[in-house]
Amino acid sequence: MDRRHAIRSLLDTTGASIVCLQETKMELIYSSIVLDALGSEFDDYTYLPADGTRGGILLAWKSTAVTITDPMFTTNVVRAKVATATGTPWWLMMVYGPQDDADKVAFLQELREIRAACPEPWMVCGDFNLILHDEDKNIGNVNRRMMGKFRRLTNDLALKEIYLTGRRYTWSNEQSPPTLVHLDRVLCTAEWEDTHSGCHLH
Repeated sequence: MDRRHAIRSLLDTTGASIVCLQETKMELIYSSIVLDALGSEFDDYTYLPADGTRGGILLAWKSTAVTITDPMFTTNVVRAKVATATGTPWWLMMVYGPQDDADKVAFLQELREIRAACPEPWMVCGDFNLILHDEDKNIGNVNRRMMGKFRRLTNDLALKEIYLTGRRYTWSNEQSPPTLVHLDRVLCTAEWEDTHSGCHLH
């Protein structure tokens, strides 16, 4: 089964109205690509181009179900406001964290600044390229300095983690034996969690 067919099958079972895809590795994304991969109901989209073959984020949605406005793009972030006919508007942020430690420090500061400008309920998801806990990595060489900075960010912004079921790690170097790391997460404010109490992460 190719990836596009797998994505379509997943969407058919979940009934999702918003799709966020990480690491598209695509510099240009056309509407025909989105429609082919996601289906004709996903009739609007925006994206962060990949840097060569690295990164890239696609945000697509069904305009009949949600309204997404105020998109903002940086090197590592796509941010937009989500509204439905009945629910409270909220901010959605998709991230693809940098590799270099100096860039990670700047990335965490950027998240603080974006949060300060977005006071409504907030959810941030993606590959942070950072870990929060020792157990997020299956071997002992943990960068405690960066782990501490990431943890301080989540504490200062009062972000809660949506528990991931069905998998402990989200990345592998595919070596033998492998290095396994939990790099991808979904974090949210208490206000977002209160209005999406049925949310599950698999």
